[in-house]
Amino acid sequence: MKGSKEMRPLRAAALAALMLAVPGCSVAGAAGDGSEDLGGDRIRLVVGYQSKTINTVTAGTLLRSLGYLEKRLGDRYAVEWQDHDTGAPITAKMVAGKIDIGSMGDYPLLINASRTQGIETARTELVSITGYNLRGALNMVVVPKDSGAKTLTDLKGARISASVGSAGHGTLVQALEKAGIDPAAGVETVNQQPPVGASALESGGVQAYAQFVAWPGLLVFQDKARLLYDGAALNVPTFHGVVLRQVYAKEHPEVVDAFLKAQIDATRYLHEHPLQAAENVAKATGLPSEVVYLYNGPGGVSTFDVTLKPQLRAAHEHDVPYLKRIGDGFSGVDVGAFVNDVYLRKAYGPGYDSAVASTANPARISGVDPVCSVPVNDPATASELWLSGESATRPAATPTCLLRQIAKAGKAGSAPAVRAAYVPDAATGTRWFADRSVWVKDPTVARNSRFLPFTTQDGAEAYLDAHPRAEAVSYADALKTAGAEDDS
Repeated sequence: MKGSKEMRPLRAAALAALMLAVPGCSVAGAAGDGSEDLGGDRIRLVVGYQSKTINTVTAGTLLRSLGYLEKRLGDRYAVEWQDHDTGAPITAKMVAGKIDIGSMGDYPLLINASRTQGIETARTELVSITGYNLRGALNMVVVPKDSGAKTLTDLKGARISASVGSAGHGTLVQALEKAGIDPAAGVETVNQQPPVGASALESGGVQAYAQFVAWPGLLVFQDKARLLYDGAALNVPTFHGVVLRQVYAKEHPEVVDAFLKAQIDATRYLHEHPLQAAENVAKATGLPSEVVYLYNGPGGVSTFDVTLKPQLRAAHEHDVPYLKRIGDGFSGVDVGAFVNDVYLRKAYGPGYDSAVASTANPARISGVDPVCSVPVNDPATASELWLSGESATRPAATPTCLLRQIAKAGKAGSAPAVRAAYVPDAATGTRWFADRSVWVKDPTVARNSRFLPFTTQDGAEAYLDAHPRAEAVSYADALKTAGAEDDS
């Protein structure tokens, strides 16, 4: 039978909300209410986060490892961190009054709002953003390396693993509809947690895998999968944010202020120390540093910015009708009532409005290209090389210049190995691994821009169709040719 299977996370949240609506089952009286004291004067704060969802690290993994929140709160408060694979269990615990502040993706945030807005004691508010991508590249669909699928249309009738109600699932639904496939009848969506789905893809239990950061990048980096669909093709913003229980915030506004200031501190640290931040998160999560840096580094897939931008609010409004179709019992959300920037404005200070208006990534690749000898100042082409044993990455002005750097490093007798090389998709700007990209050579463009990378075969073919003199080349051939051109 086609369609979504086992919407258990959504039903669990709905059941929790129903139980709390019964007299005597209010959040204030629930066991483990986050506002309770811990056997004395210490006030308890429970933070729910997703360690491997690395677009949330400034409100979770990185923030926790840096200790910024505890430093701002002091000894009177006790912080408990609870790690989950997705946003659904965080929402269920927030409904039950057992988590006070949580971070999750855009679709789970809407589900969170829908489960709590009708219950005064459980009501939540979206108070900040962790990171976003204005085109939607935080969510992707991958297939096994040897899959014959080249586009989403090739997945008609396939079994696709997704966490139902997640940001990755939302992207899948929208992408399938855009491709002319009914998400309910045209494919079989298998509801699985990200690690389970990854195993199912590897074993052949499913033919595709639709997930949020950092799972698609991880599987591709491990050479276990190939990127089939880049969420940036939708051109709809995706993001993750911080949600809190309104009752807790009113009882402890000083905690909310400390949390948001600590999140701002963590965001600044990530911008100023990107490699160290990536290594820090990798150590805490077990994810490869190269994968963390793909998403969280300068010019990365995710733009880390705490402000609640109008583009992201509009994206939430856009997502509501899709969620109504895939969410079990989801009837809608008053997004305007759910978003509250009062706490963040206070924590951020007078520069808030100008920060809201800017969509430029605060973390950019910069410097001088050591091979092409030109400034690295265009985010649309800036690339990056990470060599083993080096404490800093090397900037490249364009993907072509990056290929020359790699080729030159390979010719040196004792050159260090390439840990990772990053390039932006020539059409969408999505940062991706150079050796996992689909390459095109276009002789009609400038010498330093002759080789163009794309995240997907579909994207490369679209460029080839529009540029008759361009040709597809393998990564190895692009590297060899670019290196030879540098010698000439």
